Amino acid sequence: MLINLHTHRQPEPGEKSIRSLYENFGEAAEPGYYSIGVHPCHISKPWLAQFKEIKDHSSLSNVVAIGETGLDKICSTEWPLQQLSFTAHIQWAVFLKKPLIIHCVKAWDEVFVALTKEKVSVPVIFHGYSKNLQLAQQITQKGYYLSFGKALEQERLQQVLNAIPVHQFFLETDDAAIDIGTVYDYAAAALSIDRISLDLQIQQNAKAVFGPSFIL
Repeated sequence: MLINLHTHRQPEPGEKSIRSLYENFGEAAEPGYYSIGVHPCHISKPWLAQFKEIKDHSSLSNVVAIGETGLDKICSTEWPLQQLSFTAHIQWAVFLKKPLIIHCVKAWDEVFVALTKEKVSVPVIFHGYSKNLQLAQQITQKGYYLSFGKALEQERLQQVLNAIPVHQFFLETDDAAIDIGTVYDYAAAALSIDRISLDLQIQQNAKAVFGPSFIL
């Protein structure tokens, strides 16, 4: 069983995926697993009405995470609005006791400060990781998780994956033109292990973050 931590597509056969919804939240009532949240570049005004929709749908048992949410210094959304939305997502994830999936662009220090300020007690996963080893180690030393996608085709990202704890990573496709099996192949090569061993490791990671029922 292949676990796709973060995608915007329907799951492929043999794949257990967490589909990220940033609109049309009612789709979470359909079979499957979901995360619900508003990407910082998709925050609308008034944002509280948008966030109420998230709260209305995210208590469903098959909504297994809150997000993606976070901070992004490249997108056009006003910074104070991003901060308000991010804080609300953090607090709601803690209230529901559900993991938090984070999108971060050029705002790592600010994200770390927000997580510390809110005393986050749920698992935190930084999705789509494509940065350097030093930052990856900083993230994992804080007890957070990393999720790697298509960028894992790059040798430097394979080296990053090989250097972090095996119990603190996931794999994903996001919206890239790649299947999760190919991402698994990159990861297995980076870690010098076979696919079966990799499958079992990621299942253990998912069990730790989402609970044993997720991998049944």
